[in-house]
Amino acid sequence: MRLFDTTTLPPQEETSDKPVIGYVHSIESFGSVDGPGIRYIAFLQGCRMRCEYCHNPDTWNIGVGEEMTAEDILDDAMRYKSFWGETGGITCSGGESLIQIDFIIDLFTKAKAMGITTCLDTSGGPFTRDEPWFSKFEQLMAVTDISLVDIKHINSDEHRKLTGFGNENILDMIQYMSSHDCDMWIRHVLVPTRTDFDVYLAQLGDYIKTLHNVQKVEILPYHTMGVNKYHELGIKYPLEGIQAPTPDRVKNAENLLHVMDYTGYKTWRPKK
Repeated sequence: MRLFDTTTLPPQEETSDKPVIGYVHSIESFGSVDGPGIRYIAFLQGCRMRCEYCHNPDTWNIGVGEEMTAEDILDDAMRYKSFWGETGGITCSGGESLIQIDFIIDLFTKAKAMGITTCLDTSGGPFTRDEPWFSKFEQLMAVTDISLVDIKHINSDEHRKLTGFGNENILDMIQYMSSHDCDMWIRHVLVPTRTDFDVYLAQLGDYIKTLHNVQKVEILPYHTMGVNKYHELGIKYPLEGIQAPTPDRVKNAENLLHVMDYTGYKTWRPKK
């Protein structure tokens, strides 16, 4: 399959004979940064965005990866349940997790039935209010305890330069989450010459203040750990020569996004 394949996975409905299949890039069984507590993380394959700082270009292809069912994930994940406590559980990340919304609905529905806390890690790119996708998203939110939402850029024009897509639908998704009391962590990658501008950081900080149920805000400093993957795949790395932000700039971004004001994650528990 071509590296830049952007085909859409066909809708899947589970029957007794044909379970919903997920395409999985990799599994992390003991994650501590992708959601509350200790988490089992399924990194799903597929992403349409082409973020200039993406460190996992090997997750872009859609419809490839290890084929797994919800039962495959749950059987493996339950081996680590004793480490999860009240807040840990299963996270679906990516790539862009929402590309495989049918699979996540199936997985999270079965996980919740087993008392497992669920976490969605997304950049929101596939979000639309068009049907039947929107009804599926509402169904997913009903079985999602918390979402990690990566806002790439608050300005849509700059977002398009950075990712290839505007952000109007992404902010619409966030507004939906806010108005429906969906718990969120907001993340923002700080990239010199791309996102590290005070005017945009201040705008993003003001925007986050308008949202409900934001439990945590994180600044993720840009790094170059994925550059070798580009070389191995024969892709030109877009940010060649750009270094990680300095500690002072990270602190500046944390101040402008008022990171210290969002402390709900310290006592967060999934809603009953």
